[in-house]
Amino acid sequence: MCSKSFTRSLGFALIPLALCCVIANILLYFPNAESKHVQQDHLSKYVWFFTGIVGGGAVMILPVLVFINLKKCANCCASEGAAMCSSVLAALVGLAGAGYCFIVSDLALIEGPFCLYNGEWQSPFANQSGDYLFLTENWTSCVEPPRVVEWNVSLFSILMGLSGLECIICAVQLANGLVAAVCRPCCYKQHYSLNA
Repeated sequence: MCSKSFTRSLGFALIPLALCCVIANILLYFPNAESKHVQQDHLSKYVWFFTGIVGGGAVMILPVLVFINLKKCANCCASEGAAMCSSVLAALVGLAGAGYCFIVSDLALIEGPFCLYNGEWQSPFANQSGDYLFLTENWTSCVEPPRVVEWNVSLFSILMGLSGLECIICAVQLANGLVAAVCRPCCYKQHYSLNA
């Protein structure tokens, strides 16, 4: 299959992205490197959606395994077309996981962090449609945890960027798999005959 090595390289490219998504999501649980906020449930509701752990991380295991082992699958499957179809399905699963991570991270950025504001735990920027992102002088109004706005904005932005790259890689493999399936005769220089 002419696209097997390309698909394999896409699989290897997904590994560091998935690991970074998991790490970024785990860091969201420890603003200012403190665990007391997890124990007291003083975190944004979007942190509990496990966007990086599940969407950008665990869901990517399937595309990574299929993309990297496509050559082996093509050798043991009934046909190379079946192997390429499995890579297309894995790319769709990867797109769904990365899309989930991207959308939830975007929603978390729009709502802003959960913090101690005016003596009360709340999401003070929730009704601003993300305008707080450009009004950095208001970020200090979140008293506790210290610098939580920077923490959330940085990590959710990282999750958006990483999951965006995962989406691109999975979309490229989706197109690659469909093109390979449609253009197989010219790609492999095989001649088909209608004679039985």
